[in-house]
Parts: sequence; C-alpha cells; structure tokens
Amino acid sequence: MLTKEERIKKKSRGLRGTIIDSLKDQLYGKLHDEDQIIVKFHGLYQQDDRDIREVRSKKKLDKSYSFMIRLRIPGGLINCKQWLSIHNISENNSTGVIKITTRQTIQLHGIIKSKIKPTIKYFHLNKLDSIATCGDINRNVICSTYVKKSIRKIIFEYANNISRMLLPKTRSYYEIWLDEDKIFEKKEERDPLYRDSYLPRKFKIALSVPPNNDVDVFANDLGLIAILDKEKNKINGFNITVGGGLSTTHGNDKTYSRLGTVIGFYNLKKHHILKIIYEVLTIQRDYGNRTNRKLARLKYTIDNYGISWFKKKLEDRIGFSLEKEKPFSFTKRGDDFGWIKDDEGLWRYTFFIENGLISDKKIKIKSTLLEIAKNSACNFLFTCNQNLMIIDINNENKKIIESILLKYGIHDYMNSISSIRKNSMACVALNTCPLALAEGQRYLPKLIDKIEIILNKYQLQKENIIIRMTGCPNGCSRPYLSEIGLVGLSYGRYNLYLGSNKEGTRLNKIYKKNMDESSILNELDHLFNFFKKEKLVGESFGDFSFRKKLTVL
Repeated sequence: MLTKEERIKKKSRGLRGTIIDSLKDQLYGKLHDEDQIIVKFHGLYQQDDRDIREVRSKKKLDKSYSFMIRLRIPGGLINCKQWLSIHNISENNSTGVIKITTRQTIQLHGIIKSKIKPTIKYFHLNKLDSIATCGDINRNVICSTYVKKSIRKIIFEYANNISRMLLPKTRSYYEIWLDEDKIFEKKEERDPLYRDSYLPRKFKIALSVPPNNDVDVFANDLGLIAILDKEKNKINGFNITVGGGLSTTHGNDKTYSRLGTVIGFYNLKKHHILKIIYEVLTIQRDYGNRTNRKLARLKYTIDNYGISWFKKKLEDRIGFSLEKEKPFSFTKRGDDFGWIKDDEGLWRYTFFIENGLISDKKIKIKSTLLEIAKNSACNFLFTCNQNLMIIDINNENKKIIESILLKYGIHDYMNSISSIRKNSMACVALNTCPLALAEGQRYLPKLIDKIEIILNKYQLQKENIIIRMTGCPNGCSRPYLSEIGLVGLSYGRYNLYLGSNKEGTRLNKIYKKNMDESSILNELDHLFNFFKKEKLVGESFGDFSFRKKLTVL
C-alpha cells in the first residue's frame, strides 16, 4: 500500500494542494494537514516552538507555529546584493539568525504564516528562490569550494545546470507565492521526470574536486568526482558514485548508513553529464520504495536490486557504457580559515561560523558581514561545513575588509578558536525541528568547552579531530562520517560513534549507547589518554580508533 505522502503528492495538482486556502485562514498559524507535506516542495517546513509546547498546552493554547524557509543556491554562491536581501529578511520577517546548512545554502526560522508570501516575493526580486529545497525531489546541488578559480567556474556551472534540469516543471510555486496566472486551470502540465508522484524520497547530489572532499561526496545519492588533466586547468570527466545516504532510524535494523559506490567514469569529450544524472533519477523514480519511506532512499533501491543491476539499467537508459573508474585521492575535507590568495591573484577569506549560526550573539559576525556587503566588492560562498567565504577580492577591497574585521575583533576571535571547534558541526534540533530527540546546535558548543579542557590535559589541543552532533538519527550534520559522532537518543542522551577518517571515505561505528554528558566526557577522557600514549606518528584520532578496534559496542 502506498504511503500517506505518496497519496497526497499524487492528488496535489502539481504541488498546489489547498495551500492558497490555508494561507487565507488567519485563525490558525498552521497550514491544513496535507498542505504541510506539499509546502515542503516549495522550500518550507511548518514548525513550532517546542520549548513552550507544554506551557501553551496547559493554557489551552494552540502550538506556537512558524515556518522555516530554505533557499536554493546551487554551489552556495551569491553576490553582495543577495546577501543584503537575506540579511534584511532575517531582520524583518524571521528570528534574526541566518543558518548556514550543510548543503551550502541558508535557512531562516520563525517566519509566521502571513509573512511567507512577502518573504518569497522579496527573495524573488533578488533572484533567489526556495524551489525544491525540501520534499521528495532533488535538493540543493553542492560542490567543492577550495579549488582553482578556473575549475570553480566549471563546477559551479555544472551545479547550476543540474539544479535547473531537475527542478519540477509545475508552475505552482509561481502561482501561489508570486501571483502568476493559474496555468493548471487553463491547460494540462506535464513533467516527464517527476510525473505526478515525484521521487519516493529526497535526492542529494554533490560534485567534488580532489584532494579536498569538503562536500562528503560519498554521503550523497549521486556523487561526481572530478578527474583533472595533468595541468589541472580543466576537467576530463567524472567518476560517478551512487547510493550514498546517512539517515537511519533508532531500533530499526533495516535502516543503515551507506557510502556511495563508484560505478565508473564518463569522459566529457564523449558524453554529456546531464543525461547520466537524469537517468539515475528516473531509475530511482521507477524502482524506489513507495510503501515504506524509511526504506525509500536510493541506497535501499540499489541494495535491493544489486549494484550490477543498477549499472546495467543506467547504461541501458543512457545508451552507452561507463568507462572504468579513474584513480583519485582525497587527503582532507576541512575548511581553510583566514586569508588565502587564489590562482588569479584575488583574495578570499573564510569565517568560522559555529554550527552555521550567523548572529551578533557571541561575536558580531552578522554586523561584520553586513558592513562588508555594503562597502566592498566581493561574492559570498557557503561551505558544506557550515562556514562562509568571501571571495573574488582585489587588493583595494581587501584593505577595506581588513579594517572591518579589525573593527569587530574578527581576527582575535578566529585565532582563539580551537582545532576541534573548527571541525565541529551540529544540526538545528531543538527547539524547532519536529524530529529532534535531543539538543544539537544549542548544546554542542557547551560540550566542546568541556572537551577542550580534556584535550589540553593531554596536550592534544592541536589535533584536528572532527566532531559532529545531531538531535536524531537522520544525520543532517553527517555525524556518521566524523571521528567523534554524537547522535541524539533522548533528551540529554546520545549514542557515541567512533572511527571515521579524515578523508570521509569510511563510516564510523557505534561505540557506546545512551550516554549522558558525564559519561561522554569520562569516556573521551579515557580515549584521549589512550590516544596520547599509543598513537602512531601522524595518526589521526579516527584512524587510531579504527586501528585499535574501538568501534565495536
């Protein structure tokens, strides 16, 4: 039997549902039940403040509803004007905090129902949209950031082309939010890719350029690993990976994390990349599980039918065979902070943004970025590690930006951040995510304060240990690809994972379950002491954990 979501998509009239009627109903801050599913395809999530649920319930009040909007920014690149529009909307229509996601885009929380349409219209005026950033569809396309400028231009063009190709063909977004004529009432719409049921589940695509695996390419349903020529000034083709995905469900052994499998190489001189990508989605559309959403990602489709079956099915649909995969090597996947000069003589500066939260609460990052956008020529680039780069800066504008950084104490702040904090990520979790079982971004910084003390105790403060936390097993901050992973089990309690590597080519494994803060810190104290005494020269904490078989519960 089809899931509830499948039935709702099929009868939604091209993702229209009754959203217009829902918006007119000002008695309640929420949308009609079925529209809460459909509106995700428009880039919106209905949420409520879980911190005050109980208080409002006792007072016989409805939940405090609001909406999160997530923008579609392929490759994470925007200009100064667009940054100013995001800043303005965050101040006027949301909580004031700009959240950088792990997929190179931003989302704003706390938008009330009456402010959704004005927000989307304002973004549209600044050439931004939220189409297809949520829902059972291709999500924001991500790509590597730390590459030569000539290569960056190429992969950004691919990211944009892929994103455009995989957008839904329905005009519902434009009708509902931008007051376009209602096409659906006048003529039939056709969507050859998504048809009327879209995909069985969300779909994620990443483009990576070795040696930096900053996109965690193997965590995606479809990964494209660029193979460069000897001079490294152009891309010869891509190795293609399929079947990556990290989300699991507590207590359900049928769900699991899986890294993408490399199935071959395609040469850009012979074939076109878009045809391959398109047909990977059609296979998932036709064979993905539509009766159980927990088993509906491409990884389960591939494992159910077999990787050989999938590759043959793909080659039949594209009309040619993939070549044997080309050799490649990843050596890191972090961000390089501070000033760096690129290959064309321009400058870039990377800010550490803790858990992707841009505000003036801890340090005046938001004010800094506002002043930079107003007074200098540069572009803004989000990283997949929830950080932010300003790029394409000439020497004159570098001086202007330097004075702004000095004014707000940014250099001193950046120099004060520990290695483990720079390598940390956390999801939104409480208080707004309806799936959260435990804290995420509100708690991890406090926990790291205490972990830093332990690292200093063993003179390990310079170790670049990757630590990530999520409030539930869905894994939005990719904790299953961290050297220390903390996955929320219930309020104040987490499962501890160990053993991923620096390159992002090995999953970690569960080490201990149901741990509170005290037990987490005690265990890490023991582990860091062990690491200090017995690690090999140059050995990372993740590799040490793996070598010592610390990943068996």
